[in-house]
Amino acid sequence: MAGDDPATLGKYDVVRPLGRGAMGVVFEGFDPIITRRVAIKTVRLDRIDETEGAEDLLRFKREAQAAGRLTHPNIVGVYDYGETDALAYIVMEFVEGDTLKFLLDRGDRFTPADAVAMLESLLAGIAYSHDNGVIHRDIKPANVMITRDGRVKLADFGVARIESSSLTQAGTMIGTPSYMSPEQFMGQTIDSRTDIYSAGVLLYQLLTGEKPFEGSVTAIMHKVLNTEPPPPSALSVSVAPALDAVVRRAMAKRPEDRFAGARDFAQALRDATATADDADATMIATPARPTIRVADEPAVRPRRTGLIAGIAGAALIAAGIAAFMVTRHPAPHAAAPPKTAAVARPVAPAPQPSLATLRHKLAAAVAPISCTLLHGTISPGGAALTGIVGTGEQQALNTAATSAIPPLPVTLALEPFTGPYCGVLDAVRADAPPFAADPDRLRLRLAHHATRLGAGQHIVVDLTLPDFAGYAEVDYISSSGAIYRLYPSPALPAALLPASDHLVLGKSAAASWAVAKPFGRDMILAIASSAPINTMPKSLSGDMKTFLPALKATLAKLQAQGATIRTAAIVLDTVPP
Repeated sequence: MAGDDPATLGKYDVVRPLGRGAMGVVFEGFDPIITRRVAIKTVRLDRIDETEGAEDLLRFKREAQAAGRLTHPNIVGVYDYGETDALAYIVMEFVEGDTLKFLLDRGDRFTPADAVAMLESLLAGIAYSHDNGVIHRDIKPANVMITRDGRVKLADFGVARIESSSLTQAGTMIGTPSYMSPEQFMGQTIDSRTDIYSAGVLLYQLLTGEKPFEGSVTAIMHKVLNTEPPPPSALSVSVAPALDAVVRRAMAKRPEDRFAGARDFAQALRDATATADDADATMIATPARPTIRVADEPAVRPRRTGLIAGIAGAALIAAGIAAFMVTRHPAPHAAAPPKTAAVARPVAPAPQPSLATLRHKLAAAVAPISCTLLHGTISPGGAALTGIVGTGEQQALNTAATSAIPPLPVTLALEPFTGPYCGVLDAVRADAPPFAADPDRLRLRLAHHATRLGAGQHIVVDLTLPDFAGYAEVDYISSSGAIYRLYPSPALPAALLPASDHLVLGKSAAASWAVAKPFGRDMILAIASSAPINTMPKSLSGDMKTFLPALKATLAKLQAQGATIRTAAIVLDTVPP
């Protein structure tokens, strides 16, 4: 590290610099208390211009405030904010991956299926942000992370607007010109539909390899306010015309003509993709007809531009360590035929989406279904979903899952239930990503894989922790709504457990439990956290009325502490002798 780089910031050890910008540095850090890697974004207070320094610092704090209230798989988490005499710093989730801007600048291109899957994931994060009163206002490739395992995460809320905030209201133009909405250019008061516009621009770029409007700031502003870009299908033969209408509506000049929200945008993408799939199926079923293309029509070529150095870019460099692409499809370089001739080419089969894309699509399709806790796997032969679902949501889940990734089959092996568990599952499902790899999961089952226990039989819980050191809690929830703490307890006190530790609970004489009335379909809930957990501090038993608020408050507190959390739940049938 450079000689003037700090060794620590607050409680965090500074490991190494990840990126340097004009205003500050982004470091890899380490939280020694909960043994977790973090990214630390810093701003040098002594280098902030006096006339603009106050607002710059406010914006830096605003990033912490905006992103700090958001906990979602498709948003880079912010854990902490602090200041020293020389620095202000934000502590955030350490993400291994690259910015979408880096990948695009490198010349990587995406199939339409990949582009749609990425947008659906991004829109899930945007929808959550809007639900919590945060408008991002600067959605662009530099603020979108693609992680090493193919997940999409929205980052950098430095210019975000929080509802009820007065910072940067009407009359101020803010954003990145190529992705700014008309109302941003005009300095008007904006709402969540400005993010819809910017996401539409991003979709256009992913589909075509080109931004819809380019040039100087003045030229871009004129085009955004007065012209329409060519439809994506006119620039790329692989883009289905059904997607043109989705892009056009997302990029409508008037906010009221756009999608009302991010979920509507995502649904329109799914509908357009289904329409395109139907068209492809029809094309395969009938004799192929050649497509006529004028020979001197310019091909879409990758643009390669340098990364812009700056603190916003540096924040994203913090996460960019291991390059990963969902799917890459470089454009072929073929010699152009004579300009006087027309070239007839057969319709090429659509490129097959990658497994990462299919995983994104399936996860996005089932995410809106409440009262579920799922685990999924996917391979070239098909996908499978296991887990639990409330009977009232079972049909919706079946429909969403089986229609998400045609023609790949989706097998469902789900345990339906009736009972007072939906609120619990909805509280914990964000911390149980359905396609997490086994080392990243909290694995919970009964001994011998039992799913049914009779009166008097002992309840023996088998628990394997994720790949981080932490604490665990296990609760038994009866169909009657009664709650019983199984672990920790006076006989089995809480302790910091090593990563991937394996616990078997209920075998010792000091801590054992037997099935008794009332009988029914019960649930066992497990939580693992890098910080201590204490959902019911004053009692080892309770009821749903007190337990559910306490559970939500505990999870919120852990998230505010920046803890890593994983959850799991199973159901079991208890029956009379």
